[in-house]
Amino acid sequence: MASRRLALNLQTALRSKAAINAVKRSRQSPLTRGLATPVSHGSKTESTTLSNGFTIATEHSPWAQTSTVGVWIDAGSRAETDKTNGTAHFLEHLAFKGTQQRTQQQLELEIENMGGHLNAYTSRENTVYYAKSFNNDVPAAVDILSDILQNSKLEPQAIERERDVILREQEEVDKQLEEVVFDHLHATAFQGQPLGRTILGPKENIESIQRSDLENYIKTNYTADRMVLVGAGGVPHQQLVELAEKYFSKLPAEAPNYSGKIVAEQKQKPEFIGSEVRIRDDTMGSANIAIAVEGVSWNDEDYFTALVTQAIVGNWDRAMGNSNYLGSKLSSFVSQNNLANSFMSFSTSYSDTGLWGIYLVTPYVDRIDDLVHFTLREWSRLSSHVSNAEVERAKAQLKASLLLSLDGTTAVAEDIGRQIITTGRRLAPEEIERVVGAISEKDVMDFAKRKLWDRDVAVSAVGQLDGLLTYDRIRNDMSRMLS
Repeated sequence: MASRRLALNLQTALRSKAAINAVKRSRQSPLTRGLATPVSHGSKTESTTLSNGFTIATEHSPWAQTSTVGVWIDAGSRAETDKTNGTAHFLEHLAFKGTQQRTQQQLELEIENMGGHLNAYTSRENTVYYAKSFNNDVPAAVDILSDILQNSKLEPQAIERERDVILREQEEVDKQLEEVVFDHLHATAFQGQPLGRTILGPKENIESIQRSDLENYIKTNYTADRMVLVGAGGVPHQQLVELAEKYFSKLPAEAPNYSGKIVAEQKQKPEFIGSEVRIRDDTMGSANIAIAVEGVSWNDEDYFTALVTQAIVGNWDRAMGNSNYLGSKLSSFVSQNNLANSFMSFSTSYSDTGLWGIYLVTPYVDRIDDLVHFTLREWSRLSSHVSNAEVERAKAQLKASLLLSLDGTTAVAEDIGRQIITTGRRLAPEEIERVVGAISEKDVMDFAKRKLWDRDVAVSAVGQLDGLLTYDRIRNDMSRMLS
């Protein structure tokens, strides 16, 4: 129920009503399959906006027996202040602890009796509450979602109990080196800015957040203009619109005036800062290093080109049976020269910026210099020497990752929610395939020249780091000429 990091996630961005209304309505394709596995190919996303700005978006599959419905909120940890950092995640924990109409036991019993599933998660720019149920139980699921979003009790006893739960969760997160490295990467790349804060918040905030902080966060961010009710599966669009009218039409259209300053600060484009943070611990058995340049936002015209370029660099893990034979040039070089145990390239997008980079894990601490040097040398190569074969491979992998992941109503609902809340419309799978398919090696090299070549980097490293050279040496490798 805490943060999710997906390198290819289609998450977050402040949307305008005009963009929401631009989503075209279209009728369902006629049902041509009989007794077969439900798929969403050919289904269309429909969208309606209520008078208060609350949006409903659905993909109806008439053959599906279940549905996923959820509310995507355009607010996460980025919508907090230094003092209240951790509030969004705190609220997520309290959502299931009772409302004005239902006790915690009643909530759990209702979901259990319908055989449903209720969950939530928080990210830097989004908060999501969703339920999966049989089609007949969709009205009850929407009722529960609206209740926990609008009528949570936020009882003092529950707040105190959840403090301990979140502090234990923070201790577990601190043991996950990837989470630690990426949190520090955000903190150094976006220093002193909302996007640089963690999702759980610092320990002192978790211990001091009050009921008034939670109430103010709800008033500021849980408004109709920042929320989308999503349905995927057997629920028809019109039914969900009627349920939204019933349960969400009284939501305030926008935040009250006193919150204007916070909202304005959230909308300011963060400044990417070339910098580093190192946490040296020689008792650890490895070095864990993330290096990133400023990436692209969800709406950037380079969004899919960034993903294709990322896929060219690729991912690699020594535990994979075919590790010596992957298409990525970097994976072959790292494997043959025993430079690392694994690496993962990433392109993480936000509403107005992003991070594009790589996460390296190596026990060969005397070869860190070579690992970083040849990784950045590969980045430099992308500006001038990219073959058609590796671009086509990367495009095929990207399309598989984006399109084959739409398996089940929950995955489809998440795809709809992310795209509507971030860009104002949902790209159909066919559109994504067409856009990705049109990317050429020239597009990749042009992207690399503008975004990678001689650009400032943010570095986050934890572990045995004696072999990691100075920031200036790393930065100089961003413009090293190829021999």
